[in-house]
Order: sequence, then C-alpha cells, then structure tokens
Amino acid sequence: MKNLFLFVFALFSTNLFAQDIIPTNKGDIKIHPIVHGTLAMEYEGLTIYVDPYGGADGFQNLNDADLILITDIHGDHLNQETLQALNTSNSHFIVPEAVAKKMEEIENSAIEILNNNKSTSFKGIEISALPMYNLPESEDSRHTKGRGNGYLLKIADKLIYISGDTEDIPEMRALQNVDVAFICMNLPYTMSIEQASDAVLEFKPTIVYPFHFRGQGGLADVEQFKSLVNEKNSGIEVRLRNWYPAK
Repeated sequence: MKNLFLFVFALFSTNLFAQDIIPTNKGDIKIHPIVHGTLAMEYEGLTIYVDPYGGADGFQNLNDADLILITDIHGDHLNQETLQALNTSNSHFIVPEAVAKKMEEIENSAIEILNNNKSTSFKGIEISALPMYNLPESEDSRHTKGRGNGYLLKIADKLIYISGDTEDIPEMRALQNVDVAFICMNLPYTMSIEQASDAVLEFKPTIVYPFHFRGQGGLADVEQFKSLVNEKNSGIEVRLRNWYPAK
C-alpha cells in the first residue's frame, strides 16, 4: 500500500507540479510554473521571475529574483501587491515603457526599459522584446501593438519564447529555432486553442507549455490544444502543467 501511494504521488507530482528541467550545454534550466501567466526559471545560480502575480506564497521555495520580466500593464502581469510582498530590492527589472510608468511604488532603481524589437543582456542571458497584441489592430483593443512585450531569452544554447498576451500575430508565426515556448490561450483576451495550435504548428517549438488559459468562460481546454498540435506534428512536446493550483 505504501509503495502504491508513493507511485500515485510521484505520478501526480510529475503531471501537475513538476519542476521541469531543460538541459543546456552550460547547465540545466529549471522551470517552475507558478500561476496563470507567472513562472520562474533558475539557471546557474540566477533566478528569473516572469510577471509575478498571485501573492508571495507562490515564490516561497525560490530565491529572490535576480531578474524580473514584466510583459504588460494589466494586473495579472504588473501586479503591485505581489511585487510589494516580494523582496525585489536587488532585482533587475526589464519592462516595456508603459509598465515602467506605473512602477512608482516599487522600491527599485534597477528598472530597464526595453520596447518592442529591442534587445539587451543580463549576466550572459540575451533578451529580446517582441510585439504582443490583439488582431485586428486598433487603438481600443485590449492589447495594443507596442505597449507590451513578448520575450525571447537565449540561455546558453536554448531559445525560450514567452508570448505575453497576444493573438497569433505574424511576429510569433515567423519565429525560428525556438526550444521552449510559453503560449497564452484565453478568450476573449488572447487566442483560442485553435489559433494557438495553428501558430505553434507554424513556428514549431521543440517544447510548448500552454499557460495563461483562464478566460471569461473558465479554463481553456489544453488537452484539446495538445491533441490539435500532436495530430499534425507528434514531434512537438506539449507539456501540460497545473497553472491554477487550489488555494
């Protein structure tokens, strides 16, 4: 009975709460799903947070962030309450200009503005900002072109794409040689699972994580997303993780 319990626990943990390992030619990247569109990565002593949200509890087993990337001004990306609950005094922020203008209450002078189609680096990690926006483009859309960032991170020999809140825009479809992609899919804010799968099938990341999939109608059907991708390309590894842990 004890062995059966351990097996079930291990299986449950692997499928839902995995700390995923991405090997590189210079050391492993550890991926930590946190909640919704929030994740953390660890690499060679560095800790990276993306869009810290949901309170400090989700980060309690992690080191304070060396680098924090924020994609957009909305509260599930730029979350003042979570940032104030975390120790960010020694963190380096990389954010679009629209986000920087809303960070007056964050005690940190290390805020680097990076707008669309610009690049920078942080301790050996190459970081590029990509557009993220809704289609058709309009001034009153939820996500206007140029306001927020998707990010490409080159860590050792691996290229990691973080979509931000976007539809299946040409800039995403044109990506090449992506090793790991985090892809949003929640209506009516970003993409449907059909749009997301079609875009993924075009740029062909090696590994894809559906995340940010809570919308007005509840959680998107990520199992169906996985089926849509793998029916046409079984070589793309779709990793389903628990982005909405019970509180």
